[in-house]
Amino acid sequence: MNRTPVVLIHGAWLHALSWQSWIDRFTGRGFDVVAPGWPGEPLTVGEARRPSATLRRVGLDVLTDHYARVVRSFDTPPVIIGHSVGGLVAQHLLGTGLGRAAVAIAPAPIAGAPWAPTLTERVVHSSPADSPEERAPTVSLSAEQFRECFANTVPEEESSCLFRHYVIPSSRRLLSDLGLADGGCHPRRTVDTGNRRRGPLLLISGQEDRMVPDSVTRAVYKLYGDSTATSDLKQFPDRAHSLTIDSGWRTIADHVLLWLALQDIHGTELS
Repeated sequence: MNRTPVVLIHGAWLHALSWQSWIDRFTGRGFDVVAPGWPGEPLTVGEARRPSATLRRVGLDVLTDHYARVVRSFDTPPVIIGHSVGGLVAQHLLGTGLGRAAVAIAPAPIAGAPWAPTLTERVVHSSPADSPEERAPTVSLSAEQFRECFANTVPEEESSCLFRHYVIPSSRRLLSDLGLADGGCHPRRTVDTGNRRRGPLLLISGQEDRMVPDSVTRAVYKLYGDSTATSDLKQFPDRAHSLTIDSGWRTIADHVLLWLALQDIHGTELS
């Protein structure tokens, strides 16, 4: 029996430890799960909150190439599951023919989809510096901003707990590459949505998400309309951007497991 590999990719402002519940859940179903951090990401949240020369150099090119190497390292093509920026990377990799299947949860929008960064743009541009050149190379969220942007559907006590356990600064270079600062469209936001040979794709949105609105994910789903490859969309009501880490995470994870089973992808398979 072979164990099907799964690669988990976290998004901006979260640490790789935010996937621990998913690792346990998918491992219990027979999958071989890894959740590698971003290049240079420290092993603990406390360390990651300290100034890091490595983290500040992480842009979308570096991030995408990093996870492409991880995906290629398996003898069997893995399932790629990404949240937020990780969902964008997962789609890009799947579009290039990497991976067996992909799940993009509240994904940062690919090229061609509208971006509605009402709250995120305010966070990215909030800096005491007088010019873009003087801005800090990383962008941090306060507990209040995290609750407003990420965890707006959970109790304040839960939001505070999530912030303490998982939230770290993010690279301003990466946020700029995403179009959250200074505009433009980075080449790594481009996805071959017409690729008919790629593996199946599941897009997931939270209908109360303020970071990546449900309308953005629906627009991304429509971009896949010309492909005959499997493309599915699941919308969760009353869920925000914290849907992978808050107390309702199991509902999302179990839907992904069910969807994988419908694609005939299981944790252990005959060799």
